[in-house]
Amino acid sequence: MTNKILIVGGVAGGGASAAARLRRLDENAEIIMFEKGPHVSFSNCSLPYHLSGMVEDSKSLVLSTPETFKKRFNIEARVNSEVININREKRTIMVKDAVTGNTYEEGYDKLILSPPGAAPIRPGSIEGIHNKNVFTVRNVVDIEQLNAYIKENDLTDVAVIGGGFIGGVEVAENLRLAKLNVSVIEFADQIMTPYDYDMAQILHKEMVDHGGVNLIVNDGLAKINDGSIETQSGKQIKVQAVVLAIGVRPETRLAEDAGLEIGETGAIKVDHNYVTSDSNIYAVGDAIEVYHRLLHKPALLALAGPAQKQARAVADHIYGIPNRNLGVIGSSSIHLFDLNAASTGLNVRTADKAGYSWDSVYILPADKVGLMPNSNVMHFKLVYENPTGRILGAQAIGKGNVDKRIEVIATMITMNGTLEDLKDLELTYSPMLGTAKDVVNHAALVALNQLYGKYREVKVAQVRELVENNAFIIDAREQNEYNAGHLKNAVNIPLSEFRDRLDEIPKDMAVYVHCRSGQRSYNMVMALKNLGFTNIFNISGSYLGISLYEYYNDLVTDREKIVTTYNFK
Repeated sequence: MTNKILIVGGVAGGGASAAARLRRLDENAEIIMFEKGPHVSFSNCSLPYHLSGMVEDSKSLVLSTPETFKKRFNIEARVNSEVININREKRTIMVKDAVTGNTYEEGYDKLILSPPGAAPIRPGSIEGIHNKNVFTVRNVVDIEQLNAYIKENDLTDVAVIGGGFIGGVEVAENLRLAKLNVSVIEFADQIMTPYDYDMAQILHKEMVDHGGVNLIVNDGLAKINDGSIETQSGKQIKVQAVVLAIGVRPETRLAEDAGLEIGETGAIKVDHNYVTSDSNIYAVGDAIEVYHRLLHKPALLALAGPAQKQARAVADHIYGIPNRNLGVIGSSSIHLFDLNAASTGLNVRTADKAGYSWDSVYILPADKVGLMPNSNVMHFKLVYENPTGRILGAQAIGKGNVDKRIEVIATMITMNGTLEDLKDLELTYSPMLGTAKDVVNHAALVALNQLYGKYREVKVAQVRELVENNAFIIDAREQNEYNAGHLKNAVNIPLSEFRDRLDEIPKDMAVYVHCRSGQRSYNMVMALKNLGFTNIFNISGSYLGISLYEYYNDLVTDREKIVTTYNFK
Protein backbone atom coordinates (compact mmCIF):
# COMPACT_ATOMS: atom_id res chain seq x y z
CA MET A 1 0.00 0.00 0.00
CA THR A 2 1.26 3.48 -0.85
CA ASN A 3 2.25 5.27 2.35
CA LYS A 4 3.90 8.52 1.34
CA ILE A 5 2.78 10.79 -1.50
CA LEU A 6 4.56 14.03 -2.37
CA ILE A 7 2.95 16.73 -4.48
CA VAL A 8 4.99 19.43 -6.22
CA GLY A 9 2.84 22.55 -6.65
CA GLY A 10 -0.13 23.65 -4.58
CA VAL A 11 -2.37 25.65 -6.91
CA ALA A 12 -6.05 24.90 -6.31
CA GLY A 13 -6.63 23.46 -9.79
CA GLY A 14 -3.99 20.76 -9.53
CA GLY A 15 -1.90 19.87 -6.51
CA ALA A 16 -4.36 20.92 -3.83
CA SER A 17 -7.21 19.06 -5.54
CA ALA A 18 -5.11 15.90 -5.76
CA ALA A 19 -4.13 16.19 -2.10
CA ALA A 20 -7.72 16.56 -0.90
CA ARG A 21 -8.91 13.61 -3.01
CA LEU A 22 -6.03 11.43 -1.76
CA ARG A 23 -6.99 12.11 1.82
CA ARG A 24 -10.61 11.16 1.15
CA LEU A 25 -9.37 7.85 -0.26
CA ASP A 26 -6.82 7.07 2.47
CA GLU A 27 -6.86 8.46 5.98
CA ASN A 28 -3.50 6.91 6.81
CA ALA A 29 -1.32 8.09 3.89
CA GLU A 30 1.37 10.68 4.53
CA ILE A 31 0.67 13.53 2.09
CA ILE A 32 3.02 16.49 1.68
CA MET A 33 2.62 19.41 -0.74
CA PHE A 34 5.49 21.68 -1.75
CA GLU A 35 4.86 25.20 -3.03
CA LYS A 36 7.68 27.41 -4.26
CA GLY A 37 5.89 30.63 -3.29
CA PRO A 38 4.38 31.83 -0.02
CA HIS A 39 0.82 30.76 -0.82
CA VAL A 40 -0.77 27.38 -1.29
CA SER A 41 -4.10 26.78 -3.03
CA PHE A 42 -4.75 30.21 -4.55
CA SER A 43 -7.21 31.20 -7.28
CA ASN A 44 -4.97 32.21 -10.16
CA CYS A 45 -7.99 32.76 -12.44
CA SER A 46 -9.20 35.51 -10.08
CA LEU A 47 -5.88 37.38 -9.90
CA PRO A 48 -6.74 40.25 -12.30
CA TYR A 49 -9.78 41.29 -10.27
CA HIS A 50 -7.53 42.57 -7.49
CA LEU A 51 -6.35 45.37 -9.79
CA SER A 52 -9.84 46.88 -10.06
CA GLY A 53 -10.66 46.34 -6.40
CA MET A 54 -13.37 43.82 -7.24
CA VAL A 55 -11.29 41.49 -5.08
CA GLU A 56 -10.36 44.12 -2.54
CA ASP A 57 -8.02 42.13 -0.33
CA SER A 58 -5.38 40.04 -2.10
CA LYS A 59 -5.40 37.68 0.87
CA SER A 60 -8.84 36.47 -0.20
CA LEU A 61 -7.24 35.08 -3.37
CA VAL A 62 -5.61 32.50 -1.14
CA LEU A 63 -8.14 29.71 -0.79
CA SER A 64 -6.44 27.85 2.00
CA THR A 65 -3.39 27.96 4.26
CA PRO A 66 -0.92 25.35 5.50
CA GLU A 67 -2.61 25.50 8.88
CA THR A 68 -6.04 24.83 7.35
CA PHE A 69 -4.72 21.91 5.31
CA LYS A 70 -3.21 20.40 8.44
CA LYS A 71 -6.28 20.86 10.62
CA ARG A 72 -8.95 19.87 8.11
CA PHE A 73 -7.18 17.22 6.06
CA ASN A 74 -4.05 16.24 7.97
CA ILE A 75 -2.07 17.28 4.91
CA GLU A 76 1.28 18.99 5.34
CA ALA A 77 1.67 21.99 3.02
CA ARG A 78 5.16 23.43 2.90
CA VAL A 79 5.30 26.91 1.36
CA ASN A 80 8.47 28.73 0.28
CA SER A 81 9.76 25.28 -0.57
CA GLU A 82 11.13 24.79 -4.07
CA VAL A 83 11.67 21.27 -5.36
CA ILE A 84 14.93 21.54 -7.31
CA ASN A 85 15.72 17.93 -8.15
CA ILE A 86 14.19 14.46 -8.45
CA ASN A 87 16.25 11.33 -7.85
CA ARG A 88 14.15 8.65 -9.50
CA GLU A 89 16.45 5.80 -8.50
CA LYS A 90 16.31 6.66 -4.81
CA ARG A 91 12.71 7.94 -5.02
CA THR A 92 13.64 11.22 -3.38
CA ILE A 93 13.31 14.90 -4.13
CA MET A 94 15.65 17.71 -3.14
CA VAL A 95 13.89 20.71 -1.59
CA LYS A 96 15.27 24.23 -1.15
CA ASP A 97 13.89 26.42 1.64
CA ALA A 98 13.45 29.87 0.09
CA VAL A 99 13.72 31.56 3.50
CA THR A 100 16.87 29.94 4.85
CA GLY A 101 18.46 28.76 1.62
CA ASN A 102 18.97 25.31 3.13
CA THR A 103 18.28 22.14 1.14
CA TYR A 104 17.05 18.77 2.29
CA GLU A 105 15.96 15.44 0.86
CA GLU A 106 12.47 13.92 1.09
CA GLY A 107 11.52 10.39 0.04
CA TYR A 108 8.34 9.29 -1.70
CA ASP A 109 6.37 6.23 -2.73
CA LYS A 110 4.44 8.22 -5.34
CA LEU A 111 5.22 11.68 -6.67
CA ILE A 112 2.71 14.03 -8.33
CA LEU A 113 4.00 16.93 -10.40
CA SER A 114 1.56 19.82 -10.51
CA PRO A 115 4.48 22.09 -11.25
CA PRO A 116 4.50 25.82 -11.49
CA GLY A 117 2.34 25.24 -14.54
CA ALA A 118 3.16 27.40 -17.54
CA ALA A 119 5.87 30.03 -17.32
CA PRO A 120 5.18 33.46 -18.90
CA ILE A 121 7.34 34.12 -21.94
CA ARG A 122 9.77 37.01 -21.50
CA PRO A 123 11.74 37.41 -24.77
CA GLY A 124 15.33 38.32 -23.93
CA SER A 125 15.81 39.93 -27.34
CA ILE A 126 13.52 42.87 -26.47
CA GLU A 127 15.41 45.81 -25.01
CA GLY A 128 14.12 46.74 -21.54
CA ILE A 129 12.31 43.46 -20.99
CA HIS A 130 13.85 43.08 -17.52
CA ASN A 131 13.15 46.62 -16.33
CA LYS A 132 11.64 46.99 -12.87
CA ASN A 133 8.38 48.30 -14.34
CA VAL A 134 7.82 45.14 -16.41
CA PHE A 135 5.51 42.55 -14.83
CA THR A 136 3.95 39.16 -15.45
CA VAL A 137 0.84 37.83 -13.72
CA ARG A 138 1.14 34.30 -12.49
CA ASN A 139 0.45 34.19 -8.77
CA VAL A 140 -0.69 36.26 -5.79
CA VAL A 141 2.75 37.79 -5.26
CA ASP A 142 2.84 38.94 -8.89
CA ILE A 143 -0.53 40.68 -8.71
CA GLU A 144 0.33 42.28 -5.36
CA GLN A 145 3.59 43.64 -6.75
CA LEU A 146 1.90 45.04 -9.88
CA ASN A 147 -0.91 46.64 -7.88
CA ALA A 148 1.51 48.13 -5.36
CA TYR A 149 3.72 49.56 -8.12
CA ILE A 150 0.73 51.21 -9.78
CA LYS A 151 -0.50 52.81 -6.57
CA GLU A 152 2.85 53.78 -5.09
CA ASN A 153 3.90 55.52 -8.30
CA ASP A 154 0.46 56.97 -9.06
CA LEU A 155 0.51 55.53 -12.57
CA THR A 156 -1.90 56.61 -15.29
CA ASP A 157 -0.75 54.63 -18.35
CA VAL A 158 -0.05 50.89 -18.58
CA ALA A 159 0.59 48.62 -21.57
CA VAL A 160 -0.57 45.02 -21.72
CA ILE A 161 1.37 42.97 -24.25
CA GLY A 162 -0.81 40.14 -25.52
CA GLY A 163 -4.53 39.55 -25.92
CA GLY A 164 -5.04 36.19 -24.24
CA PHE A 165 -7.17 35.36 -21.20
CA ILE A 166 -5.98 36.07 -17.66
CA GLY A 167 -2.71 37.93 -18.14
CA GLY A 168 -3.97 39.86 -21.15
CA VAL A 169 -7.63 40.80 -21.65
CA GLU A 170 -8.75 40.38 -18.03
CA VAL A 171 -5.76 42.35 -16.73
CA ALA A 172 -6.47 45.08 -19.30
CA GLU A 173 -10.15 45.21 -18.31
CA ASN A 174 -9.41 45.51 -14.61
CA LEU A 175 -6.73 48.13 -15.15
CA ARG A 176 -9.27 50.19 -17.09
CA LEU A 177 -11.88 49.67 -14.36
CA ALA A 178 -9.25 51.11 -12.02
CA LYS A 179 -9.33 54.27 -14.24
CA LEU A 180 -5.95 53.72 -15.88
CA ASN A 181 -5.32 54.30 -19.59
CA VAL A 182 -4.49 50.94 -21.10
CA SER A 183 -2.76 50.06 -24.37
CA VAL A 184 -3.24 46.46 -25.50
CA ILE A 185 -0.65 45.31 -28.05
CA GLU A 186 -1.40 42.07 -29.90
CA PHE A 187 0.93 40.62 -32.53
CA ALA A 188 -1.90 38.69 -34.24
CA ASP A 189 -4.80 40.33 -36.07
CA GLN A 190 -7.15 39.74 -33.12
CA ILE A 191 -7.32 39.16 -29.39
CA MET A 192 -8.70 35.93 -27.91
CA THR A 193 -7.73 33.23 -30.41
CA PRO A 194 -10.45 30.73 -29.35
CA TYR A 195 -12.81 33.03 -31.25
CA ASP A 196 -12.98 33.42 -35.01
CA TYR A 197 -12.07 36.79 -36.45
CA ASP A 198 -15.68 37.82 -37.02
CA MET A 199 -16.56 37.10 -33.40
CA ALA A 200 -13.37 38.70 -32.04
CA GLN A 201 -14.41 42.01 -33.62
CA ILE A 202 -17.26 42.18 -31.10
CA LEU A 203 -14.72 41.96 -28.29
CA HIS A 204 -12.53 44.58 -29.99
CA LYS A 205 -15.51 46.95 -30.12
CA GLU A 206 -16.33 46.33 -26.47
CA MET A 207 -12.81 47.27 -25.42
CA VAL A 208 -12.61 50.41 -27.55
CA ASP A 209 -16.14 51.64 -26.79
CA HIS A 210 -15.40 51.81 -23.08
CA GLY A 211 -12.78 54.48 -23.68
CA GLY A 212 -9.30 54.59 -22.26
CA VAL A 213 -8.29 51.43 -24.12
CA ASN A 214 -5.89 51.77 -27.04
CA LEU A 215 -6.15 48.46 -28.90
CA ILE A 216 -3.37 47.75 -31.37
CA VAL A 217 -3.46 44.53 -33.39
CA ASN A 218 -1.14 43.21 -36.09
CA ASP A 219 1.78 44.70 -34.20
CA GLY A 220 4.24 43.55 -31.58
CA LEU A 221 6.43 44.90 -28.83
CA ALA A 222 9.88 45.96 -30.07
CA LYS A 223 11.39 48.00 -27.25
CA ILE A 224 10.66 49.19 -23.72
CA ASN A 225 11.93 52.69 -23.05
CA ASP A 226 11.82 54.89 -19.98
CA GLY A 227 8.24 56.14 -20.01
CA SER A 228 7.20 54.58 -23.31
CA ILE A 229 7.22 51.49 -25.49
CA GLU A 230 7.94 51.11 -29.18
CA THR A 231 6.07 48.65 -31.38
CA GLN A 232 7.47 46.75 -34.33
CA SER A 233 5.70 49.13 -36.71
CA GLY A 234 7.38 52.10 -35.06
CA LYS A 235 4.52 53.39 -32.89
CA GLN A 236 5.66 55.23 -29.75
CA ILE A 237 3.22 54.78 -26.86
CA LYS A 238 3.41 56.54 -23.51
CA VAL A 239 3.34 53.99 -20.68
CA GLN A 240 4.74 53.83 -17.18
CA ALA A 241 4.47 50.06 -16.69
CA VAL A 242 4.23 46.99 -18.89
CA VAL A 243 2.39 43.72 -18.24
CA LEU A 244 3.71 40.85 -20.36
CA ALA A 245 1.09 38.37 -21.55
CA ILE A 246 2.82 37.31 -24.74
CA GLY A 247 2.19 33.66 -24.00
CA VAL A 248 3.30 30.80 -21.79
CA ARG A 249 5.46 27.76 -22.14
CA PRO A 250 5.12 24.54 -20.12
CA GLU A 251 7.31 24.51 -17.02
CA THR A 252 9.18 21.25 -17.53
CA ARG A 253 12.67 21.84 -16.17
CA LEU A 254 12.22 19.58 -13.15
CA ALA A 255 10.82 16.76 -15.30
CA GLU A 256 13.49 17.15 -17.98
CA ASP A 257 16.32 17.13 -15.44
CA ALA A 258 14.86 13.91 -14.04
CA GLY A 259 14.90 12.32 -17.48
CA LEU A 260 11.13 12.11 -17.83
CA GLU A 261 9.83 11.94 -21.39
CA ILE A 262 8.76 15.21 -22.97
CA GLY A 263 6.06 15.10 -25.65
CA GLU A 264 5.90 16.65 -29.09
CA THR A 265 4.27 19.79 -27.72
CA GLY A 266 7.19 20.47 -25.40
CA ALA A 267 5.15 19.49 -22.34
CA ILE A 268 5.47 16.44 -20.08
CA LYS A 269 4.21 13.30 -21.77
CA VAL A 270 1.70 11.28 -19.75
CA ASP A 271 -0.45 8.24 -20.42
CA HIS A 272 -4.18 7.65 -20.06
CA ASN A 273 -3.89 7.88 -16.25
CA TYR A 274 -1.46 10.83 -16.21
CA VAL A 275 1.47 8.59 -15.41
CA THR A 276 4.77 9.90 -16.76
CA SER A 277 7.50 7.70 -18.24
CA ASP A 278 8.29 6.78 -14.62
CA SER A 279 5.50 4.62 -13.18
CA ASN A 280 5.93 6.21 -9.75
CA ILE A 281 5.58 9.79 -11.00
CA TYR A 282 2.38 11.47 -12.17
CA ALA A 283 1.90 14.90 -13.73
CA VAL A 284 -1.15 17.17 -14.14
CA GLY A 285 -2.01 20.72 -15.11
CA ASP A 286 -0.52 23.25 -17.50
CA ALA A 287 2.82 21.45 -17.81
CA ILE A 288 1.47 18.25 -19.39
CA GLU A 289 0.29 17.56 -22.91
CA VAL A 290 -3.25 16.30 -23.24
CA TYR A 291 -5.14 14.54 -26.02
CA HIS A 292 -7.48 16.76 -28.00
CA ARG A 293 -10.45 14.62 -28.97
CA LEU A 294 -11.36 16.74 -32.00
CA LEU A 295 -7.88 17.42 -33.34
CA HIS A 296 -6.84 13.81 -32.65
CA LYS A 297 -3.40 14.79 -31.43
CA PRO A 298 -1.53 15.98 -28.31
CA ALA A 299 -2.21 19.56 -27.29
CA LEU A 300 -1.60 22.11 -24.54
CA LEU A 301 -4.51 23.33 -22.43
CA ALA A 302 -4.00 25.78 -19.58
CA LEU A 303 -7.45 25.64 -17.98
CA ALA A 304 -8.40 25.03 -14.36
CA GLY A 305 -11.34 22.68 -15.01
CA PRO A 306 -9.36 20.00 -16.85
CA ALA A 307 -6.53 20.30 -14.29
CA GLN A 308 -8.91 19.53 -11.45
CA LYS A 309 -10.26 16.50 -13.25
CA GLN A 310 -6.72 15.28 -13.94
CA ALA A 311 -5.82 15.68 -10.26
CA ARG A 312 -8.79 13.58 -9.18
CA ALA A 313 -7.97 10.93 -11.80
CA VAL A 314 -4.40 10.67 -10.50
CA ALA A 315 -5.53 10.19 -6.92
CA ASP A 316 -8.03 7.56 -8.04
CA HIS A 317 -5.44 5.68 -10.10
CA ILE A 318 -3.02 5.53 -7.18
CA TYR A 319 -5.74 3.69 -5.29
CA GLY A 320 -6.85 1.46 -8.16
CA ILE A 321 -9.98 3.33 -9.21
CA PRO A 322 -10.49 3.30 -13.02
CA ASN A 323 -10.35 6.56 -14.95
CA ARG A 324 -12.09 7.27 -18.26
CA ASN A 325 -9.96 9.72 -20.24
CA LEU A 326 -12.07 11.30 -22.98
CA GLY A 327 -9.50 13.90 -23.98
CA VAL A 328 -10.19 17.63 -24.03
CA ILE A 329 -12.17 19.98 -26.26
CA GLY A 330 -11.15 23.34 -24.76
CA SER A 331 -14.20 25.02 -23.21
CA SER A 332 -13.70 28.49 -21.74
CA SER A 333 -15.50 31.71 -20.88
CA ILE A 334 -14.62 35.31 -20.09
CA HIS A 335 -16.33 38.49 -18.91
CA LEU A 336 -15.29 41.73 -20.63
CA PHE A 337 -16.86 44.98 -19.40
CA ASP A 338 -20.57 44.56 -20.30
CA LEU A 339 -20.20 41.39 -22.36
CA ASN A 340 -19.85 37.70 -21.62
CA ALA A 341 -18.08 35.42 -24.09
CA ALA A 342 -17.67 31.66 -24.19
CA SER A 343 -16.36 29.08 -26.63
CA THR A 344 -15.88 25.34 -26.94
CA GLY A 345 -14.37 22.89 -29.39
CA LEU A 346 -13.05 24.03 -32.75
CA ASN A 347 -13.52 27.39 -34.39
CA VAL A 348 -13.48 27.75 -38.17
CA ARG A 349 -9.75 28.43 -38.24
CA THR A 350 -8.77 25.35 -36.26
CA ALA A 351 -11.29 23.11 -38.04
CA ASP A 352 -9.88 24.19 -41.39
CA LYS A 353 -6.29 23.71 -40.25
CA ALA A 354 -7.14 20.24 -38.95
CA GLY A 355 -8.45 19.23 -42.37
CA TYR A 356 -12.14 18.98 -41.50
CA SER A 357 -14.83 19.39 -44.10
CA TRP A 358 -16.75 22.01 -42.16
CA ASP A 359 -19.36 24.71 -42.38
CA SER A 360 -20.73 27.23 -39.90
CA VAL A 361 -23.71 29.42 -39.13
CA TYR A 362 -23.68 32.81 -37.42
CA ILE A 363 -27.02 33.88 -35.92
CA LEU A 364 -28.13 36.80 -33.77
CA PRO A 365 -31.26 35.78 -31.83
CA ALA A 366 -32.49 37.36 -28.60
CA ASP A 367 -31.12 35.75 -25.44
CA LYS A 368 -34.59 35.90 -23.86
CA VAL A 369 -38.09 36.89 -24.95
CA GLY A 370 -37.78 40.31 -26.54
CA LEU A 371 -40.41 42.11 -24.46
CA MET A 372 -38.72 41.09 -21.21
CA PRO A 373 -36.38 43.48 -19.35
CA ASN A 374 -32.73 43.19 -20.30
CA SER A 375 -33.39 41.16 -23.44
CA ASN A 376 -30.35 41.47 -25.69
CA VAL A 377 -28.98 40.13 -28.93
CA MET A 378 -26.65 37.13 -28.60
CA HIS A 379 -24.01 36.55 -31.25
CA PHE A 380 -23.81 32.78 -31.71
CA LYS A 381 -21.60 30.86 -34.12
CA LEU A 382 -21.90 27.10 -34.57
CA VAL A 383 -19.30 25.02 -36.42
CA TYR A 384 -20.20 21.59 -37.74
CA GLU A 385 -18.84 18.81 -39.92
CA ASN A 386 -20.11 18.50 -43.49
CA PRO A 387 -21.87 16.23 -44.47
CA THR A 388 -22.30 14.38 -41.16
CA GLY A 389 -23.70 17.31 -39.23
CA ARG A 390 -21.46 16.40 -36.28
CA ILE A 391 -21.02 19.39 -34.00
CA LEU A 392 -17.41 20.63 -33.81
CA GLY A 393 -17.58 23.82 -31.80
CA ALA A 394 -19.35 27.05 -30.95
CA GLN A 395 -18.75 30.62 -29.82
CA ALA A 396 -21.20 32.96 -28.11
CA ILE A 397 -20.95 36.61 -27.13
CA GLY A 398 -23.60 38.78 -25.48
CA LYS A 399 -24.85 40.35 -22.28
CA GLY A 400 -26.83 37.26 -21.26
CA ASN A 401 -26.08 33.66 -20.36
CA VAL A 402 -23.68 32.77 -23.14
CA ASP A 403 -21.94 30.23 -20.92
CA LYS A 404 -25.18 28.24 -20.57
CA ARG A 405 -25.45 27.90 -24.35
CA ILE A 406 -21.81 26.94 -24.82
CA GLU A 407 -22.04 24.37 -22.05
CA VAL A 408 -24.92 22.73 -23.95
CA ILE A 409 -22.71 22.57 -27.05
CA ALA A 410 -19.77 21.23 -25.04
CA THR A 411 -22.02 18.45 -23.77
CA MET A 412 -23.19 17.67 -27.29
CA ILE A 413 -19.61 17.48 -28.56
CA THR A 414 -18.65 15.14 -25.71
CA MET A 415 -21.60 12.91 -26.62
CA ASN A 416 -20.73 13.03 -30.36
CA GLY A 417 -23.93 14.97 -30.97
CA THR A 418 -25.14 16.14 -34.37
CA LEU A 419 -27.27 19.01 -35.62
CA GLU A 420 -30.30 16.72 -35.56
CA ASP A 421 -29.66 15.95 -31.89
CA LEU A 422 -29.26 19.64 -31.09
CA LYS A 423 -32.40 20.62 -33.00
CA ASP A 424 -34.55 18.31 -30.86
CA LEU A 425 -32.81 18.94 -27.55
CA GLU A 426 -35.40 19.74 -24.89
CA LEU A 427 -34.27 22.67 -22.78
CA THR A 428 -35.90 24.75 -20.07
CA TYR A 429 -37.86 27.88 -20.93
CA SER A 430 -38.91 30.99 -19.09
CA PRO A 431 -39.45 34.37 -20.79
CA MET A 432 -37.06 35.91 -18.25
CA LEU A 433 -34.33 33.38 -18.96
CA GLY A 434 -34.57 32.35 -22.60
CA THR A 435 -36.87 31.62 -25.51
CA ALA A 436 -39.06 28.64 -26.29
CA LYS A 437 -36.78 27.86 -29.21
CA ASP A 438 -33.47 28.39 -27.52
CA VAL A 439 -30.46 29.94 -29.21
CA VAL A 440 -28.81 26.51 -29.64
CA ASN A 441 -31.97 24.96 -31.16
CA HIS A 442 -32.21 27.94 -33.49
CA ALA A 443 -28.59 27.51 -34.60
CA ALA A 444 -29.16 23.83 -35.33
CA LEU A 445 -32.22 24.57 -37.46
CA VAL A 446 -30.36 27.18 -39.51
CA ALA A 447 -27.41 24.83 -39.93
CA LEU A 448 -29.69 21.98 -41.05
CA ASN A 449 -31.33 24.21 -43.63
CA GLN A 450 -27.86 24.95 -44.93
CA LEU A 451 -26.66 21.34 -44.72
CA TYR A 452 -29.74 19.96 -46.50
CA GLY A 453 -29.62 22.60 -49.22
CA LYS A 454 -32.83 24.38 -48.19
CA TYR A 455 -31.09 27.71 -48.62
CA ARG A 456 -27.65 29.18 -49.26
CA GLU A 457 -25.74 31.87 -47.47
CA VAL A 458 -22.51 33.83 -47.68
CA LYS A 459 -20.35 34.60 -44.66
CA VAL A 460 -19.94 38.02 -43.15
CA ALA A 461 -16.28 38.08 -44.21
CA GLN A 462 -17.35 37.95 -47.88
CA VAL A 463 -19.49 41.08 -47.77
CA ARG A 464 -16.71 43.57 -48.50
CA GLU A 465 -15.91 41.78 -51.75
CA LEU A 466 -19.60 41.77 -52.70
CA VAL A 467 -19.85 45.51 -52.11
CA GLU A 468 -16.64 46.29 -53.99
CA ASN A 469 -17.84 44.19 -56.95
CA ASN A 470 -21.20 45.97 -56.94
CA ALA A 471 -23.21 42.82 -56.22
CA PHE A 472 -26.99 43.11 -55.99
CA ILE A 473 -27.66 43.32 -52.24
CA ILE A 474 -31.15 43.69 -50.80
CA ASP A 475 -31.56 45.40 -47.44
CA ALA A 476 -34.79 43.85 -46.11
CA ARG A 477 -35.16 46.28 -43.21
CA GLU A 478 -37.73 49.05 -43.11
CA GLN A 479 -36.88 52.38 -44.73
CA ASN A 480 -36.22 54.20 -41.45
CA GLU A 481 -33.69 51.53 -40.49
CA TYR A 482 -32.06 51.77 -43.91
CA ASN A 483 -31.84 55.55 -43.66
CA ALA A 484 -30.07 55.30 -40.33
CA GLY A 485 -27.18 53.39 -41.91
CA HIS A 486 -26.68 50.90 -44.69
CA LEU A 487 -24.23 49.26 -47.05
CA LYS A 488 -23.13 51.67 -49.74
CA ASN A 489 -24.83 50.00 -52.72
CA ALA A 490 -27.61 48.03 -50.99
CA VAL A 491 -31.14 48.34 -52.38
CA ASN A 492 -33.81 48.85 -49.76
CA ILE A 493 -36.69 46.43 -50.40
CA PRO A 494 -38.33 45.77 -47.00
CA LEU A 495 -39.79 42.36 -46.21
CA SER A 496 -43.16 44.10 -45.84
CA GLU A 497 -43.02 45.33 -49.47
CA PHE A 498 -41.01 42.81 -51.52
CA ARG A 499 -43.99 40.87 -52.93
CA ASP A 500 -45.19 44.07 -54.63
CA ARG A 501 -41.68 44.86 -55.93
CA LEU A 502 -40.59 41.55 -57.45
CA ASP A 503 -39.89 43.25 -60.76
CA GLU A 504 -37.02 45.15 -59.06
CA ILE A 505 -35.24 41.89 -58.16
CA PRO A 506 -33.14 40.40 -60.98
CA LYS A 507 -33.32 36.72 -61.90
CA ASP A 508 -30.26 36.73 -64.15
CA MET A 509 -27.71 37.37 -61.43
CA ALA A 510 -26.96 36.45 -57.83
CA VAL A 511 -29.03 38.26 -55.22
CA TYR A 512 -27.87 38.68 -51.62
CA VAL A 513 -30.25 39.58 -48.80
CA HIS A 514 -29.68 40.89 -45.30
CA CYS A 515 -31.75 42.54 -42.60
CA ARG A 516 -30.81 43.51 -39.05
CA SER A 517 -30.27 40.11 -37.46
CA GLY A 518 -31.08 37.55 -40.16
CA GLN A 519 -34.70 36.66 -39.45
CA ARG A 520 -36.38 38.90 -42.05
CA SER A 521 -33.75 38.16 -44.68
CA TYR A 522 -34.18 34.42 -44.12
CA ASN A 523 -37.93 34.73 -44.66
CA MET A 524 -37.37 36.75 -47.81
CA VAL A 525 -34.81 34.28 -49.18
CA MET A 526 -37.16 31.33 -48.64
CA ALA A 527 -40.11 33.19 -50.19
CA LEU A 528 -38.09 34.26 -53.24
CA LYS A 529 -36.85 30.72 -53.67
CA ASN A 530 -40.45 29.48 -53.66
CA LEU A 531 -41.30 32.18 -56.23
CA GLY A 532 -38.71 30.87 -58.66
CA PHE A 533 -35.58 32.85 -57.81
CA THR A 534 -32.79 30.27 -58.01
CA ASN A 535 -29.64 32.30 -57.37
CA ILE A 536 -30.39 33.85 -54.01
CA PHE A 537 -28.31 33.97 -50.83
CA ASN A 538 -28.79 35.02 -47.23
CA ILE A 539 -25.96 37.05 -45.68
CA SER A 540 -24.78 35.43 -42.46
CA GLY A 541 -24.80 37.77 -39.48
CA SER A 542 -26.90 40.34 -41.36
CA TYR A 543 -26.41 44.06 -40.73
CA LEU A 544 -25.41 43.74 -37.09
CA GLY A 545 -22.72 41.22 -37.93
CA ILE A 546 -21.54 43.15 -40.99
CA SER A 547 -21.29 46.44 -39.13
CA LEU A 548 -19.28 44.89 -36.33
CA TYR A 549 -17.01 42.95 -38.67
CA GLU A 550 -16.26 45.83 -41.01
CA TYR A 551 -16.61 48.92 -38.86
CA TYR A 552 -13.83 47.79 -36.54
CA ASN A 553 -11.86 45.80 -39.07
CA ASP A 554 -9.31 48.58 -39.50
CA LEU A 555 -10.00 50.03 -36.12
CA VAL A 556 -6.38 50.84 -35.43
CA THR A 557 -5.20 52.15 -38.77
CA ASP A 558 -7.97 53.40 -41.06
CA ARG A 559 -11.34 53.64 -39.40
CA GLU A 560 -12.57 56.53 -41.57
CA LYS A 561 -12.15 54.44 -44.73
CA ILE A 562 -14.58 51.87 -43.34
CA VAL A 563 -17.13 54.56 -42.41
CA THR A 564 -16.96 56.07 -45.91
CA THR A 565 -17.09 52.75 -47.77
CA TYR A 566 -19.98 51.32 -45.82
CA ASN A 567 -21.83 54.50 -44.92
CA PHE A 568 -22.35 53.41 -41.31
CA LYS A 569 -23.92 56.22 -39.30
